[in-house]
Amino acid sequence: MAETLLVTSTTKQEKYIDLIPQLKSLLENETDLIANLANTAAALRQTFGFFWVGFYVVKQNQLILAPFQGDIACTRIPFHKGVCGACYTQAKTIIVPDVEKFEGHIACSSLSKSEIVVPIIKNNEVVAVLDVDSDELDDFSEIDKKYLEEIVNILTLSF
Repeated sequence: MAETLLVTSTTKQEKYIDLIPQLKSLLENETDLIANLANTAAALRQTFGFFWVGFYVVKQNQLILAPFQGDIACTRIPFHKGVCGACYTQAKTIIVPDVEKFEGHIACSSLSKSEIVVPIIKNNEVVAVLDVDSDELDDFSEIDKKYLEEIVNILTLSF
């Protein structure tokens, strides 16, 4: 596949349905983790226009910033801090409609209003998280959860 995306749908669900096979094709013959995380972050931001899309990988007993698209971000997140830390410790997707109401939220940017964080699990261990922020309140739903979980399942092959 050429390194271009063709997503012409209008609804969020249709965009995910268009994106996922193209993303699979883009990643299927690439074994480099950094390349696959970078292209996934870029594809999600390009398709949906999210404010921030990126990954934090588990290293040195914390979450460390990995490829992302968006403004400068927090570099290290302890396992017990913020939405990413909660996602890591609970090993489940967390949707936050209003980050100001999430106790312990780490504000890397004051422009972020809502967030979804999806764990990447390999061999029953969280190895990374996908973090997506929006500059709109309540921007994430079960549709995002379903398809972002499908996308991170594709990425587990890179770990």
